[in-house]
Amino acid sequence: MIKIKVDIIGGGLAGLSAGISLKKNNKSIEVIIHEKHKMIGYNHEGRRCGEAHTVESKWISHIPKGKNIFNNIKRAEVIVGKKKHIINKEINKAFILNRQEYIHQLGKEAERLGVIILTNNKIKTINDLDGDYIIDASGCPSIVKRELGLNSGIKGATYQQTLENSNHFISDTIKVIHSDFGGYYWIFPRNPLKNEINLGVGSFLEFKYNLKEMLEKFKEEQKIEGKINYVTGGLIPIGIQRPLTHKNILFVGDAGVGTYPLSGQGNYRALISGDMAGKFLAMDKPKKYNHMMNTIFIRWDLICKSFFLPNIIFKKINPKLILSSLNFYLGFLKIAHV
Repeated sequence: MIKIKVDIIGGGLAGLSAGISLKKNNKSIEVIIHEKHKMIGYNHEGRRCGEAHTVESKWISHIPKGKNIFNNIKRAEVIVGKKKHIINKEINKAFILNRQEYIHQLGKEAERLGVIILTNNKIKTINDLDGDYIIDASGCPSIVKRELGLNSGIKGATYQQTLENSNHFISDTIKVIHSDFGGYYWIFPRNPLKNEINLGVGSFLEFKYNLKEMLEKFKEEQKIEGKINYVTGGLIPIGIQRPLTHKNILFVGDAGVGTYPLSGQGNYRALISGDMAGKFLAMDKPKKYNHMMNTIFIRWDLICKSFFLPNIIFKKINPKLILSSLNFYLGFLKIAHV
């Protein structure tokens, strides 16, 4: 077996998935995960997400179980202007994660397999690392890409709140409300023991908006009530954030494959990219990682980004055109079954 050392920056979904995959595919590899927080999972980064998670049948190993799940989702309402798109039959294995617990459990699995996890260990420069390979799972923006001047790719911004005892808690339903400002609002059911919801707003076309003010106005308009117990937000990488590899470095999760361009969902991509990065490094075939990620994700990137670019123009002409464009786009996807 090939004996190499791999340094992983970040102990989130992507980093832990990579560490687990490396050890499962080659036990002799020395794997070290460098996590800046004091705890795996139960930290601020563990909740910096809407926590929605879907799984395709071929990635059955990424289905969460037990206390890793808050709710099973059976219905999605996508509202665009005055039109509502109901998705239920198409939903297959969709969840709202107890994301912190899920990451925590992945950490335990990684350590069981022999991965060394160094917490409270913030990497400031890649010069601090001496591994044969580096897997950057540091999120968005990637600390490695900033250092090397490789920080490209389309990005958006989000702001979100968690409300307990909310009058909008529906355990099996998620709601996404698109707006003509070039973004959307979401309402996800979180902890059912608290009638808790995750409520947020994301802007993909511009950064000029005060997202906090927009979310408060949305709550007022929708008559959403509940006690705020958590607030977060930040950048969101829209689609693949190239490059996926650079010399001996592989970029996974938000640092590499980013999020699904239309919805901002990134958990699924993080797990898959980490898994594949670990598998191909264990085989000493890192170049195959770049090819595999493009094979899996490029279609959605091209389809969804083809929606974003025209809407930048529509926004300048008449913002209402964005809603018409989105309704057409969603209808096309349903007919095409993509």
